[in-house]
Amino acid sequence: MAKIRKAQAGTCAPGDITRIAKALCRGSRKLPRAVPSSKRGTMPSGTVLVDLVEQLRTALFPGYFGKSDVSDESMKFHAGVVLDAVLGALPEQIECGFGVMGEGRNRHGQDAFEITRAFLTSLPRVQALLATDAEAAFEGDPAAASPEETIFCYPGMLAVTYHRLAHELYRLGAPLIPRILSEHAHSRTGIDIHPGATIGKSFFIDHGTGVVIGETTVIGRRVRLYQGVTLGAVSFPKDEHGNPIKGVPRHPIVEDDVIIYAGATILGRVTIGRRSVIGGGVWLTHSVPRGTVLSQAEERSGRPKPG
Repeated sequence: MAKIRKAQAGTCAPGDITRIAKALCRGSRKLPRAVPSSKRGTMPSGTVLVDLVEQLRTALFPGYFGKSDVSDESMKFHAGVVLDAVLGALPEQIECGFGVMGEGRNRHGQDAFEITRAFLTSLPRVQALLATDAEAAFEGDPAAASPEETIFCYPGMLAVTYHRLAHELYRLGAPLIPRILSEHAHSRTGIDIHPGATIGKSFFIDHGTGVVIGETTVIGRRVRLYQGVTLGAVSFPKDEHGNPIKGVPRHPIVEDDVIIYAGATILGRVTIGRRSVIGGGVWLTHSVPRGTVLSQAEERSGRPKPG
């Protein structure tokens, strides 16, 4: 056994390591870079950002996460401590994002501190939205014993919490950070929501695994999605040089009170009219009017049934 280990160790000599390291350095020059490495600042820290969001969850849902024994007075104190921590750490992370992207300010001319201040100002509104999401999860799932259970346990609530926070930072023009947060939630829940997606109140994702919601998706109020639903794009429009045109609306609009069942795929800038029900496994690339009830069989036959 010792001879085998020695032979294995000797298969990669120090000279080989040096050659591999040099090859990796040469290859790194071909990687896309917003600015030269000599001018690029430190990358934002995913660990710091996730820690800030987890602290914010204790302030958005006092008594649920962190210390469970909270009074009105201690709640105010704790929320103040959390907000102070965010104010102290988030601007630096946003500055790192600007540095990586080779920018000094966002597209609205705001700096990192102004973005952070605007983000903190948005938190009461985000909290009010999340309260409606928790209630929607309780009302939409007969297995839920209480709204509190959905906050504690449901992956959909975790994903939506991260999304609503990431969306505010996206809306304010913070670079990279919204996507870092959304991908962290994706890795924890299996739910992939781009931070650019606009989502109305009382939103519920049941079960959740495999849900994909694209960047320019617009979702109305009281919408319910089940596992495996995709709200995606058909194709990317291209410019005269054949390069994808970014930032154009290319994902679905889902109006109020729509239910989309497991495994449905809706692609392109189509509109799902309010109070429609899209059945499991449906593949849809065209708009449907309000009140439509659509199953796989009806989609294949081209005869959607009004609700």
